[in-house]
Parts: sequence; C-alpha cells; structure tokens
Amino acid sequence: MKLVSCNKLENNKVALEVTVTAEEFQPVLDVVYRKHAKEITIPGFRKGKAPRAYVEKQYGDYFIEEAVNDMYPQAYEEACGEANVTPVEAAQVEVKEASKDGFTFVATVTVKPEVEVKNYKGLKAPKTEAKIDEADVETTLAQLRDRAARLVTIEDRPAQMNDTVNINFEGFADGVAFEGGKGEGVDLVLGSGHFIPGFEEQIVGHSTGDSFDVTVTFPEEYHATDLAGKPAVFKTSINSIKEKQLPELDDDFVKDVSEFDTLDELKADIRARLMERAEAKCEEDYENGLVSAVLENTVIDLPQCMIDTRIDEMVQDFDYRLRSQGLDLNTYFQYTGETLPAMRKTFAEQAERHVRIRLALEKIAELEGLTATHEDVDKEIAKIAEMYHMDEKEVRENMPLNALSQDIVVNKAIELIKANAVAEPVEAEEEKKPAKKTAAKKTAKKAEEAPAEGAEEAPKKKTTRKKKAEETADAE
Repeated sequence: MKLVSCNKLENNKVALEVTVTAEEFQPVLDVVYRKHAKEITIPGFRKGKAPRAYVEKQYGDYFIEEAVNDMYPQAYEEACGEANVTPVEAAQVEVKEASKDGFTFVATVTVKPEVEVKNYKGLKAPKTEAKIDEADVETTLAQLRDRAARLVTIEDRPAQMNDTVNINFEGFADGVAFEGGKGEGVDLVLGSGHFIPGFEEQIVGHSTGDSFDVTVTFPEEYHATDLAGKPAVFKTSINSIKEKQLPELDDDFVKDVSEFDTLDELKADIRARLMERAEAKCEEDYENGLVSAVLENTVIDLPQCMIDTRIDEMVQDFDYRLRSQGLDLNTYFQYTGETLPAMRKTFAEQAERHVRIRLALEKIAELEGLTATHEDVDKEIAKIAEMYHMDEKEVRENMPLNALSQDIVVNKAIELIKANAVAEPVEAEEEKKPAKKTAAKKTAKKAEEAPAEGAEEAPKKKTTRKKKAEETADAE
C-alpha cells in the first residue's frame, strides 16, 4: 500500500489517495478466483476445469471488483495510520482505476479535529459543602413504607384519590369508538395522571359495580392528531377498588426491609448513605465547573457528524433505560406527545458539550503524556465485574478494551485538572422542593431517571432481607 497524497479539505475532511500494487493485490485476487472458479462453466470445458485465462477473460472484471472490495478496507486503515488521521465517520471511497496490476482509490472522510487547549491549570470553580437534612431521611423512610404497602380490597366506600381501581372502559369521539380507546381489567391508581386529564377525577365517588360515563377533552398536543382537542366519552365500569395500607414504622418493619434491628439503626445508615451521595454530588458539580472552565479555554472546530453520533448514542441509551422499565420509545412518545426529531433536538446541546469535553480532555491527556497501564485496566475491569456481578473474564470478552483504556486516560486528565485547581468553598443552600409534576409527565419522568438518580437511598446491601430496602430506593 502506498499513500500517494493526503489533502486537507474544508470542514475537517481529508482526501487520501491510496495505491495498492500488483504484488499486494495478486494474492487477494487469487483467493477470489479460487473461490469462484470451481463453480464456473465455460463452453468446451467441464465445470470448474477451464484454464484461468479463459475464466478471467469472461469474469475477470467481477473478480477484480470483489478483490478490491475485500482489500480496500485494510489499505484504507493503513493509510489513515500513515497519514496520522483519525476518522470519525465512514469514508466515501471512489476507485479511480483497478486491474490485475493493482488499484488506486481516493477516500474522503471527516477526521478528528485539531484541539487547542489554552489553559487547564490553576483553574477555579465553586465547591459546595455537602449537607442533608432530616426531612430527606424521613422521605426515604416514607418511600420504603410505600413500597412495602399492601393493596386491600374495599367494599364499604366509593373510590377516592390514591386508590387503585380496576376498570373497564371504551372511548367514543363523535359517537364512534376510536382505536386504542378500549380496555378491560385495567388497574389505575387515581391521581397518578396516567390517563387523560380529568378522567381519574371522575372515577372518584363511584363504587364497585357502578357503570357511568366519563367526559373528557383530549389535549391539543395529544399524540393522535385525529383526537387532539376533541371531546370524548368513555363508558366506564368499576370492577374493584383497593386501597394502600402502609406498614407501621416500627422495628418489625425495619427487620423486614433491611439488615437492621431498630429504626434508629436504619435511620443512621440512611443518613450516612445520603451524606455519601451528597458529597459525591458536590464533587461532581465541582468537576463540572472545572470542565466548563477548560471548555472556555479550548478551541475546537467540531464536525457535525460527531454530534450526531453522540445523539444516536443518547437515544439508544434512553431506549435501553425505557426497556429496563418495561417501556419503549414508542410508548414514551405516546405518553408525552414527543417525537424522535424533537428528542434529538433536545439532546443536541448536551451531545455537543459531551463531545467537546471529551476532545479537550483527550488533548490534555496527550499533552501530559497520560496513559492507561495494564494495572489500571485490570483494576477497572475488577470494579466493573463487581458492580454488575460478572466474571472478570466475561467483562474482558464483552467490553472494548481500547474504549476502556481511553476512559481511564480521560479520568486521569480530570484528576490532573483537579490537582492543579483551586476550589472556592460555597455553603450549601437548602434545596427547594420541586413542584409536583403534572400527571401527564410522570411516565416520562420515570423513564428519564436512572436508579442512581433517585431521591432516596437505602442501606448498603449485605443480606437478603436488606435487598428489599435497596430495591425500594432504586425503584423510586
């Protein structure tokens, strides 16, 4: 392989002209010939027995084309290495000429941009002191109780908010039943906001066995455009009503959901874990402040394709988290009225920031000569194996080690920035409690929150019974 030229173009593109010689090309062409020759019939010869010259006279162009397709990826990769460029998307390849004596092609590709980091030492960023209050502990306990609650069938009163009702319903718009408007044996928590605004409120006051009409108007932004803004009537009946009975907050409850024997012990452990998480959050915010300062001192002409690739990854990750909760993107879009293009647009700013940060940190690592040692990789693999309850060999087989090594290097760059930075202490302010989200948004919120981002924390996992508390915390 010979790199004839490497020409820089606009928008972080380069054009690589590459020539593959006859000496390099002939072995590949021979393989292609042997693969097909035995199946070819030439008049006057038995199948697969015609001399090569006769076969190539009729099929030689096809053999050359296949051999070029087999060989150019390796030649392209070698050319990128020789030109010291890193592609960030698939190349557009044009074969200029090809014969049994070799071939020449031009690969036009967007490459990793040049990065200039003007300053990354002596930076300043605010660092908040970690604090928690007792209300956070009580909130966690309340959530643990809620998860441990039993649903008890109610016969002696009508439905009220927070009850779970089992209902049948069928919706009509302009007197005609519409698609997706019918359900039987559907459990609905009144006040959850999972149904159209106004629907759940009209269940309240009705008893088991009642049949009645629920009149609503679809939201203007409803995902089904033929129903958006239209009035509808749902013929509804109640099959059962259940209320949530919370367990007593006593030592017996503590023993059931944790490894501890007393309420005081459980509270102390929750308090410690909340503080641990608060400290981690303060450290994360401090790091983000330093990274923002690095970006202010960084110049990058960022290719759009790198942003698009990151958006793709974010959408895939979001879909994965949805599926882990029994949902999917289509269901999410149905609940929220959002679309894929709108979601991609929402992710765009965050995606661009992520790519810029990554490139800046990689440049700092390069300038400082930071590398990932075998010991670094082994430690990270052990950590991942423990986190996901996997065998270390399994982690090695399923995780790209190059990507893992690069992550380690990037983290070293962050630690270097912190080691040379100045933290400006800030006293923690009491966080305002977020306003209650509208019912229509709750499904979206559930999908958006990863378990580690939940508001509550349970004691550390040590025993089987303790796992209940941890699952409760993660589920919220």
